[in-house]
Amino acid sequence: MQQELKDPADYLLGRKTFEIWEGYWPKHADFWPGLHEGTKYVLSKTRKKSDWKNSEFLKTVADIKKLKKSKGPDIQVWGSSRLIQLLLKNDLVDELRLKIHPLTLGKGKKLFDNGSIPAAFSLIESSVTSKGVFIVHYKRDGKVKTGNVGA
Repeated sequence: MQQELKDPADYLLGRKTFEIWEGYWPKHADFWPGLHEGTKYVLSKTRKKSDWKNSEFLKTVADIKKLKKSKGPDIQVWGSSRLIQLLLKNDLVDELRLKIHPLTLGKGKKLFDNGSIPAAFSLIESSVTSKGVFIVHYKRDGKVKTGNVGA
């Protein structure tokens, strides 16, 4: 099991991702028990409640900023590409954990779209699966430095 599934965390999700999860994960609690114990924060202009345990709804970026300043476990974002773009645009990302698959599908969602602020990240850990999927973990690392891609 991946480490991010084991570590205690709370989750920040976009409404669409939350609704997919809400229909699936409560029936599969044995695979990812921490998900049910962690708080699921959902950014939504339309949803206000859910029967899924530990679900709270946020309306604005200001709500996310307040949450980020609060004490508690790490907050992870899974999926939710539009939410990630909003977080990048508002300088609210401390870490990136990416899984890069060796395929192209043509048009699709962009993780880094127009509006992301320049930000530097340092590689913390990386691995490659037997199927060629790169798994990388980056942490925020100060100001952007330009130069070559070498050491």
